[in-house]
Amino acid sequence: MDLFAIVIIGIGLSMDAFAAALVKGLCSKDLHYALAFKVGLYFGFFQGFMVWFGYTLGLSFSALIDSFDHWVAFFLLAAIGGKMIYEGLQPKDLSCDVDPGTDVKSMITISIATSIDALAVGISLALLKTEIISTSLIIASVTFLISFLGVRIGKRWASKLDNTAEIIGGLVLIAIGIKILLEHIL
Repeated sequence: MDLFAIVIIGIGLSMDAFAAALVKGLCSKDLHYALAFKVGLYFGFFQGFMVWFGYTLGLSFSALIDSFDHWVAFFLLAAIGGKMIYEGLQPKDLSCDVDPGTDVKSMITISIATSIDALAVGISLALLKTEIISTSLIIASVTFLISFLGVRIGKRWASKLDNTAEIIGGLVLIAIGIKILLEHIL
């Protein structure tokens, strides 16, 4: 898989983290670079780790489905993308009735929740026999950057962006799935 495709997958996967980072920024009393760095670091790390972990799981059964792995990759990416679009179309309240929670427990919980989709993408990458170390690092870096920016712009733009990021992320993942399928069929 080429660098461009990996970056695009990273952008698509990071949309849940971006939405969570926007809320962190929106609800934070103080908007310092340290908060943006912390959120980006947590989200980026877990996104990269979950891609690697999914890849490791996927290797265990990739030989069993080698003849139709491109279909599995397509359906996983399409399902994740569809779920993101569905969630993006649901109305959400961006109010700050509670503390945004930046303690370790809160950050780990939200980091895992926003990176579950990366686990399935990692499985898809194993089926495609993608080199995982650099891929995970690129996806982690993209997520770090997008999450960092999400916190920084959260105060000003979160209420205006609404659910657009999740919808775009879902469309990107579906497009990558279609690309993988077409490359193997044609």
